[in-house]
This record gives sequence, structure tokens and C-alpha cells, in this order.
Amino acid sequence: MESSAERINKPIFVVGSPRSGTSVLSWCLGQHPNIIVQEESNWLGRFAIDVAIGYERGTLRGELAQLSSMDVRREEFFAIFGSSINKLILNHRRDLELKRLTNHYADLASGVSRGRCWRAPSTSDTKARWVDGTPEYSFYICGLRKLFPEAQFIHLVRDVTSVVRSMLSFDRVAGIKLVANEQEAYTYWLRTTTACAEAERAYGACVMHRIRYSELAGQPECAMRSLLNFLGEPYVPECLEPLAEPINSSNVPVNFKADDPGTDPAIVARARELSDELQSSPQQCEPSRTVAEKLEAEFNQRVQYFHDLESN
Repeated sequence: MESSAERINKPIFVVGSPRSGTSVLSWCLGQHPNIIVQEESNWLGRFAIDVAIGYERGTLRGELAQLSSMDVRREEFFAIFGSSINKLILNHRRDLELKRLTNHYADLASGVSRGRCWRAPSTSDTKARWVDGTPEYSFYICGLRKLFPEAQFIHLVRDVTSVVRSMLSFDRVAGIKLVANEQEAYTYWLRTTTACAEAERAYGACVMHRIRYSELAGQPECAMRSLLNFLGEPYVPECLEPLAEPINSSNVPVNFKADDPGTDPAIVARARELSDELQSSPQQCEPSRTVAEKLEAEFNQRVQYFHDLESN
């Protein structure tokens, strides 16, 4: 059995389209005695690109360049930064938990509810892993794996119709629009979910675990046991507590209709086809080298794009 020290740099990323339940699932995992939930970070994906740009600059002149002359490999360069980030997060774990506890008591005093499960830190608490539920990381899975080679990813997929309704009603909760119209909502879901589905095929079921929102809502204990088994963590019932009160619920009215005549029916058809496929088809277990190479090429193209942008 792995010790905590051996598992210390195995962060968990919950990915998928916004309004799919990534927040509530992250907070579910954050109730585990070995996992601390992070606020959505939204910087690690671009940071991976910056690290790649830094490595290119450090090896630009071959043997005359600093990194090349020391035989620093690209994989090592990435992993060093990832290890430092992991240590930074874990070293400040207690600070985060105490701040959350303070905010919790302040909320109780003012009658405010954030819809999250708050648990007092324990001196015996030895949480050695962290989970981040930033939906935008759906587009950065390849880069995140470079920073954290042992990271595990959870693809939470919800049927596209429910997501679109929730996106269009987001302003009822946050007071701002998440998308401008129905077509943008379908396109957003399609882009993020396609990226996650490709990562599933590229890296296989040992790295990417697909879980359906309907399973989490309809059979929460079974879904959580399967999920924790994938993560190599023992099941604890506390992980189900956040499901009692949805986080960031948009409270979509029953009679709400998303029927914009300006929406491209081809986009809707593509999204619904992919949605049906992911809801009904089992996940591919073995990784695909071909798809992995495609994602690697796309990552390198983004690195080159931002490198050129900064050089101009």
C-alpha cells in the first residue's frame, strides 16, 4: 500500500463543462481525510505553457545555453515546478482551513449560507492531496500532466440540455451572464467536453475517470465509491455531505425554455450527439498513443503561439 509520502504529489483535477457539477464534486472530495479542496485556481494551465516557453529559451543556443549545458531535460524542468507548487499548497493547507473556518463562523453570525460543508481542522489531520475543480483546465490537461505526472483527472459529464439551461440561467445566481446566448452555451459545452473526451482516449482510464452527473445525483454512494477507488483512497461517507445542498445552483425554473431561433441547429446536433454518446457508452480503458501525440502537438502549437506573441 502506498504511503502518504509516496502519494504526496498526486493532485486531483475535476474537469468538464461549467455548470456540470465540478464545484460540488470538488467539495465532496474535500471532505475526505486525505484530500483538501482548493478554490478554482485558473492559472496553472497557462503556467504550464510559460514553463515550456522558459525551457525553450533556456535551451535556445544548444550547448551554450544554461539548461542544455547542464543536461536538464524538459520533463525534469516541468516536474520541478510542479513539485514546488504541490509543496506550496500543502504547506499552506492549515492556513486555508483556518481562514475557511473563520469565514464560516462569520457567515453563521450574519445568517449567510455559502452552500458548502465546512469542517474544523484537526491537529491529527494529515491531508496529503488536493483537488482543484477549475472547468477551464479541460483545455490544459496535457500541460497539467507535464507539471504533475502523477495527477489524476475526473471528467464530470452532464447532459448538454441541462447544462445549457443552467448556463443561460446563471445570472439568477451570480448577477452576471455566463454566456451571451443559447448557441454560445452549446459551443462552450461542446468545446470543453470534446477536450475532456479526447483526453480520456489519449491517457486511458488510469489517468482520466469519467463520471456522469446523473450517477452522482441518482446513486451518490455507488458513484463516490467508484470514484475514490479510482483515486486509491478509502471510502468515507462524509464525502456525500455536500450533495445535500447544491453548490452554485442556478435554480432553473421548471418552465424555462431555451429555444433561440438564431441557434445553429448543426451545433446543437453535434453537442447532443456527443452528449448521448458519453451518457450511454463505456469509457475506453487503454490509452491511445495517436490521440496523445495529437494533444502533445496541440500543446506545442500553443506554446509556439504564445512565444511568438511575447516576442513581437
